[in-house]
Amino acid sequence: MILPVSSNTNQQLNFSADKPDEKKYNHDTLLRNNFSTRLRIGMDKFTNAITLYPAKGLKGNRNANFYEFLTMGQVPYLIGSATLMAVFNSAIKLFVGPEAQKAAKPIGRKMALGVIFYGLAKSMSKSLITTPVAWLTGVDTNLPYAKVNYELPDDIYDTDITSIEYHKVFESVEFPRWDLLYKSSESKRPRNAYYDKVAKKLGLGTKLKDSDQEVKPRIKEIVVKTNLAQNITSYLWAATGVALAFQKPWEEFFNVATFKFWKKEEFRKSLSAFGRSLEESLYQFYHGDGSKVSKYAGKALLFTSLGASFLGVANVMLSAQKPSKLDSADIIDKERKYVVN
Repeated sequence: MILPVSSNTNQQLNFSADKPDEKKYNHDTLLRNNFSTRLRIGMDKFTNAITLYPAKGLKGNRNANFYEFLTMGQVPYLIGSATLMAVFNSAIKLFVGPEAQKAAKPIGRKMALGVIFYGLAKSMSKSLITTPVAWLTGVDTNLPYAKVNYELPDDIYDTDITSIEYHKVFESVEFPRWDLLYKSSESKRPRNAYYDKVAKKLGLGTKLKDSDQEVKPRIKEIVVKTNLAQNITSYLWAATGVALAFQKPWEEFFNVATFKFWKKEEFRKSLSAFGRSLEESLYQFYHGDGSKVSKYAGKALLFTSLGASFLGVANVMLSAQKPSKLDSADIIDKERKYVVN
């Protein structure tokens, strides 16, 4: 018999990220948003995306769901990136003449480096929005939690019928997991401790009677505007990363680059060349290579990305400090009497 999942929120606030090796949960569990947790979640999702989830889909397993389908999306993304990196470089030998091959080789390597920098810049730049917003408002839009799914058994001897999914508390703007943000009755802190903290940061005051009801509409606005800002700015930073990868100083690194870390001396020279090439490429990206266009192009792209990130955070803060669009004072007239049927 499969028992229903308990909805008792008194047991749901459990920061299991304090135990990195703990991967079993008996209820939906809030996790700490730190590097170790993000790394563990990323590794777990990637491992499942290339092993467990495809196997379930190919077998037509009735427990396969949309979350697993979306998680597997990172596999073709990585394969496509590797293909894009290899398609030009593998065709270099087809160029006629050694001079043509010599000229094409740096371009192909820069294209490969551009793919890597595109992904890194697009991913890492989102923290330029979410981190300041979390500091200033107390709302971490990337706060993760582990969701426990009770599956149908595949056979009568199947005892492990739970699967773990990793989601974000504010993944759905309309239906956030508010219940995970309340403190349990066993905690020494007030039940509304999270909402009290957010209310204080938003300037609503302290010791509010119903701080959760006061801040929930504002949190929704913060989440929507934060998501918009990071989606826009991430592509600007991705373009900046690609432009950086196409600077000429990288050719020095390509000449000595090696991933054979067991050859310590060669690998050390490779790391040293990478540092020099990165520094010189940043300088050339900002100042240009001598032409009139490049003199201003790098600065324009960089300051556009920085300006968009700043404006994105500023827009979030403006909406956080103003009264919510839907307030009880706009609906209920305290001077009138009301009858509840």
